[in-house]
Amino acid sequence: MKYNRFLPLLVVVFVAALSEIFFFWPQMIYVIFVLAVLLFFFVARQFTKASSKNESWWNYLILPAFFFSGLIVFSSMIPNRFLVQLLFFLNIIFIYIYFRTIYYYLIKTDYYRNYSMENLSAYGNFLTFYFIASAVYGFQSFLNISVWFLIIIMLAATGLIVYQVMWTNKIDIQIGFFYILLICLVVTELVWSASFLPLSFYILGLFLSICYYMLIGLVKFYLLDKLEKRVIKLYLGFGFFSILIVLFTSRWM
Repeated sequence: MKYNRFLPLLVVVFVAALSEIFFFWPQMIYVIFVLAVLLFFFVARQFTKASSKNESWWNYLILPAFFFSGLIVFSSMIPNRFLVQLLFFLNIIFIYIYFRTIYYYLIKTDYYRNYSMENLSAYGNFLTFYFIASAVYGFQSFLNISVWFLIIIMLAATGLIVYQVMWTNKIDIQIGFFYILLICLVVTELVWSASFLPLSFYILGLFLSICYYMLIGLVKFYLLDKLEKRVIKLYLGFGFFSILIVLFTSRWM
């Protein structure tokens, strides 16, 4: 398909339209999710078919699908309309950069910059984790949903997010499978423990995301055989310092 280079722009137009439809008609959220996933599926599959590389399309579907879905649900809990529109703009920018990057990676390889996919995956998955974690705690606050049901949602999301990180960094999944389970177990414990803290869902989501950032960073460098004392100090120092700042500056209910 000679028009593949226009597909990232086409995705942006549809994502912007779907976001605004949700803004004015939130009851259509399930329809919007289905249409967005089908759109991402079509583009990811088209790029993998046009590529000379032997890649599976569904590996490229995980990040945009979770990022879009998590952001949309998270935006529904924000009362400020201007902030919601800023989130939609972030959504558009990220989705465009993501599909443009995989277009370069799979098809126009001469234009691809080394480690673009890895860096984009790191930033995108951190934001995705935050949106989903905050939404989970928001459901608990607003809808009084059982924490165990929310833990199951978080467990499934975490597993796929960590898998996507390992796949992007070319880590053998057979080796990384144990660590995916390990991170999921730790995150499950953290989700349950943090649910008792009298903090807003924004702060709880941020707390959980910082913990995820430390875990995935250390595990990733370990599996890549690049784990050094400097890296350990960097992740642990930044992580614990950030958690302390968040907890001490938060308004406890």
